[in-house]
Amino acid sequence: MTRFILKRFFYGLLVLAGVVVLVFFLFQGFGDPSRLVMGQTGDSTTQANIRKEMNLDQPKWKQFLYYLNDVSPLAFHTKEEIKNKGLKGFFIGRDLKLGLKLPYLRKSYQSKKNVGSILMQALPGTLMLAVAAMFIAILIGIPLGVMAAVKKGTWMDSSAVLGSILGISAPSFFMGIVIAYVFGFLLTHYTGLHITGNWFELDDRNGVKYLSLQNLILPAFTLGIRPLAIITQLTRTAMLDVLNQDYIRTAFAKGLGKRKVIWKHALRNALNPVITAITGWFAELLAGAFFVEYIFGWRGIGKVTVDALEKLDFPVVMGSVLISASFFILVNLLADILYGIIDPRIRTTT
Repeated sequence: MTRFILKRFFYGLLVLAGVVVLVFFLFQGFGDPSRLVMGQTGDSTTQANIRKEMNLDQPKWKQFLYYLNDVSPLAFHTKEEIKNKGLKGFFIGRDLKLGLKLPYLRKSYQSKKNVGSILMQALPGTLMLAVAAMFIAILIGIPLGVMAAVKKGTWMDSSAVLGSILGISAPSFFMGIVIAYVFGFLLTHYTGLHITGNWFELDDRNGVKYLSLQNLILPAFTLGIRPLAIITQLTRTAMLDVLNQDYIRTAFAKGLGKRKVIWKHALRNALNPVITAITGWFAELLAGAFFVEYIFGWRGIGKVTVDALEKLDFPVVMGSVLISASFFILVNLLADILYGIIDPRIRTTT
C-alpha cells in the first residue's frame, strides 16, 4: 500500500510541475508587468527599477528559475528576500538560506498584497460551495439511481434517465442564469432567496460578520446539477449490473428482505464507479466553480480570479491556477487511496 501511495504521489508531483511550467510561459506574453505595476503614470527610470526588482531584465530561463524558486516549498532565499516577501517557514543558513516554506505566489499588481493571502481569504467560500454542491448531488443522486435501477422500465426509471440527460447537457453558466432569474428574482418573495450574496453577512449595527447559509442554496444547487446527473446514471448502471449477479439471487433465495439486499449487498458492490465519480467531480467543482461564483456574486477563488482577469492582475490568476491544480491532484490522490482500500486488486495492477 505504501508503494502504491508513493507512486501516485510522484505522478501528482509530475503533473503539478507541468502546470507550473505551463502557467509561467502562458502568461509571459500578456502585457508588460512593470507597466501594470506602476500604472499609467511613471517615467522610464521608475519602470527600469520595477523591471529589475521583478527580475524582468533577466533572460526568460532565469526568470523561470526565480519563479520556480518562489513557488517551490523547498527553496533558497536571502535574508532580504525573506523579509521583503514576507516568507513563512523554517530557514537554515547565513546569507543564503535553505528553507522549507509556504509557496510564495508573489504580489498582486492591483492591491500589492500577497497573492497567497488573497486566495486563502477566498478559499473557504469555494470549499463551502463545492462541499454543499457535492452533498446535494450525493444525497439525491444515489437514491435516485437506485430507484431507477430497481424500477427499471417504469415511468420512474424513464424520468430519472431523462432528468440526468438534461442535467448533463445543460452548462452550469446557463443553468446559473436561469436559476438566479427564476428563484432569485421572479420568485424571490416566495423563496426568500436573492440573485447574489456571500457566505457571510455584515451586521450594520455593530459591524460583525455572521454566517449566512441562505445565500449558499442557489449556487450550490446550480453547481451540483451536473454531478447529480452523472452520479444518478452511474448508480443506475452499476446497480443494474450488480442486481443480475448470482449472489444477489442467492440472497433473495435465502429469504433476505428486498430492502436489505438492495441497500446493504447490492449498493455496496455498486459504489466503486460512483466513488470515483464523486471524488473526480469534487476536484472539478473546486477547480471549476468560476462561472457559478461570478453569476451569484459568491466570493470564492473563482470570482477573485475572474475579477483579476478583468484587471489583468496575472499573479492572482497564476496563483489561482496553481492552487486549483494542487487541490485537483490532492483529491484525485485521495480517491486513488480510497479506491485501493475498497478494492485491493487496484494496488496490485497499478
